[in-house]
Amino acid sequence: MRPSPSRTVLPVLLAAALSACAGLPRAPAAGSEATLALLETTDLHATVLGYDYYKLKAEPSIGLERTATLVRQARAEFANTLLLDNGDAIQGSALADYQALVAPVPCERALAIYQAMNLLGVEGGGIGNHEFNYGLAYLGRVTGSRFEVDGVDAAAPRCAGPQFPLVLANVYSGKTRRPLFEPYRIIDKRVRASGPDGRPVDAVVKVGIIGFAPPVILDWDKHWLAGRVYTEGVRETAQKYIPEMRARGADLIVAISHGGLDDSPYDPAMENGSYYLAQVAGVDALLIGHSHQLFPNAASTVPQFNLPGVDKVKGTVHGVPTVMANLWGKHLGVIGLRLRHDGKAWTVDKSRTTVEARAIQNGDRSFVAADPAFAALVAAEHQATIAYVKTPIGRSDFRMSTYFADVGDASAITLVNQAQGAYLANYVKANLPQYAGLPVLSMASPFKTGAAGVGDYTDVAAGAVALNNAADLYLYPNALYGVKVNGAELTAWLEKGAERFNRIDPTQTALQELVNSAFAGFNFDMLTSADVRYQIDVTQPAGQRIRDLRYRGQPVMAAQEFLVATNNFRASGGGGFPGLDGSKTVLASPDNSRDVLIAYIQAAKELKRAEHGASRSWRFARTTTRGPVVFHSAPGMLELARDAGLDNVSLLRADDGGGKGFALYTVDLSK
Repeated sequence: MRPSPSRTVLPVLLAAALSACAGLPRAPAAGSEATLALLETTDLHATVLGYDYYKLKAEPSIGLERTATLVRQARAEFANTLLLDNGDAIQGSALADYQALVAPVPCERALAIYQAMNLLGVEGGGIGNHEFNYGLAYLGRVTGSRFEVDGVDAAAPRCAGPQFPLVLANVYSGKTRRPLFEPYRIIDKRVRASGPDGRPVDAVVKVGIIGFAPPVILDWDKHWLAGRVYTEGVRETAQKYIPEMRARGADLIVAISHGGLDDSPYDPAMENGSYYLAQVAGVDALLIGHSHQLFPNAASTVPQFNLPGVDKVKGTVHGVPTVMANLWGKHLGVIGLRLRHDGKAWTVDKSRTTVEARAIQNGDRSFVAADPAFAALVAAEHQATIAYVKTPIGRSDFRMSTYFADVGDASAITLVNQAQGAYLANYVKANLPQYAGLPVLSMASPFKTGAAGVGDYTDVAAGAVALNNAADLYLYPNALYGVKVNGAELTAWLEKGAERFNRIDPTQTALQELVNSAFAGFNFDMLTSADVRYQIDVTQPAGQRIRDLRYRGQPVMAAQEFLVATNNFRASGGGGFPGLDGSKTVLASPDNSRDVLIAYIQAAKELKRAEHGASRSWRFARTTTRGPVVFHSAPGMLELARDAGLDNVSLLRADDGGGKGFALYTVDLSK
């Protein structure tokens, strides 16, 4: 007589269950203790190697290959570690664009960044806003997921992806009304602990990880997401899932929140909801990101880290241990959770828990060694990306440089302002109708003005413009921001920028230096719009130099309102510009300013001086000086001043005598 199916299956299942249980350590005795170090990477943006693809040279200040050294050191220091990533991993570098847009990675091969994270032993990850930039079909393919959403083939083969769970709780499929990714995962983490008698014991900590993305992805990637997915606020999502995670046995809840801190009244659509997430009962540790900042950081002046309930020294938000590990692998977040078992579950001793962000740069300004395994791992993708960034994205009929930016050549600045202004105007039209009637302007500065030597100038030759040239035009990895200011604030902004100049005495016969070298060139913000005109009177004291500011021929009134495109550094207080403290921001774009510039050049295709390089808003107020007014720049460049229409500039000496290779030029302020 053959046994019935039920009599056969039940013993098999029971044996399997007993076998699984036998493989786990027994529950530790009450009073047992352990330390579990949560290690965070965030906002890697596909930065596997310490290499700048735009400058085409090694850059030791970035790269997961160096973060790996910090991870190895932390694993040697702590008996128990759990390495988690906070998202924005697959987009944001030339390598990412190459694999997504130029030579899509084959289904059987993981993205370079995921290969690197697999090698590093990442154990769980969240999803950031930039994961959606290439669309849902791409995201599903490279994460090894199948999305049941409109416009995506749910029957497509499951491709290679990360070898760790990705969690995201607050983004849902419009078709199924279920989370797009697994909302949370409970990881059985084996740890080495000490029993109440001090003897070592093996134990398991059930760590629940839950992920959150900024709900504003629906605005930022509307063309990919509209009608396909919807979002919920981070607070209500956490309140829904955390009790469920506890009921399923989670000892600890680690929230992986791709957002910063904002104490504005809670809104389910808010971009940076982690401040409120920390207040949800049951959150034991908080990994944050998105803002590209460092936390904890006792010296930080960033507004979000100086809010009530935020301890930027200890690294807590409303008492919850919290870390943000900057971006591009520059830091590794480390939360040393001190755990104690009460006989039923593990609990966190917050009084002994530590939080820190460890840098890949040492105190002597050197950098930790890179792990060579990573360069070998992605060698083919790396070389292919280098070839890619050398390919043209457009052409220019003029040379764009900053050799004479201090005296009015805006050839390398106008294009940046045009790209920023167009981006902000388009965003307002699509998403901020309440500001549709306001003029849109843009501020940019000459990032390279000789501070680091005679070769430290932006210089993009006429002809083919490649991706790496965009880095010369836009040096810093800023995000594009938009601010709303009135005429008085706009004037104050320009006044601050005009501190680039020394005060000139027209009666003096001796040489007078025009440029205040103590005021960085990257703080010399200027408008380059044909709609705006103003003068800078360098004979006046700082704060009283902007004259005759006009918009479309009419004087700018103090209460008149404008939207101004700038970058996150400036909008958030960088440079100490009056009124710019983060409170005037109306757009904190997820897009990098350099990427905005690249897209603008690609759309324009042909750059012409008359259209893209000649617009100039400001001039020096005319004044006659008895002696020469001088400035320093690279030798042999006078023709560029002429090309820019600067007929008031002349060469005084081919060598200024300073021993650094600069020439000495004069500017005639009477012209």
